[in-house]
Amino acid sequence: MNSYFLDPLSLDFWFRVGATLICGGIIGLERQLRGKPAGIRTSILICLGTQVFISLGMSLNDGDSARVLGQVVTGIGFIGAGVIMGKKNIVRGVTSAAIIWVLAGIGAAIGLGYIATAVALTLVTVLVLLGVEFLESSFRKLRRGVHAASNQIN
Repeated sequence: MNSYFLDPLSLDFWFRVGATLICGGIIGLERQLRGKPAGIRTSILICLGTQVFISLGMSLNDGDSARVLGQVVTGIGFIGAGVIMGKKNIVRGVTSAAIIWVLAGIGAAIGLGYIATAVALTLVTVLVLLGVEFLESSFRKLRRGVHAASNQIN
């Protein structure tokens, strides 16, 4: 990959930034409407930051740009762990942490040039978030145990 993906004068640069804004924004909107910790701004910035680091890594000529991806995965796990909290035997924020991880994956896909994949994964992510909530509200058995109190937690 060439460094023109990092050139703000190139159309591809803005195409990737736009895809990042849209993908992060769609997932962030769903989270924001539910009052979750990682809303629109956070989601866009996670996606954008990952896209930038992956693009920077791909522009290196040292032949070891895969290490950048590995470090992003490690770093984003640390950020995700920060939104998980436990109190009185209830763990909160696991879904938000998972969303942060998925957002980084989407940003990495965009950084690697897999825009269609990133858009597809964004749609699948929102469908999972909305679809599981629909199932939980439709079937009482899915609302037992720790999930009985988690509807407003994640």
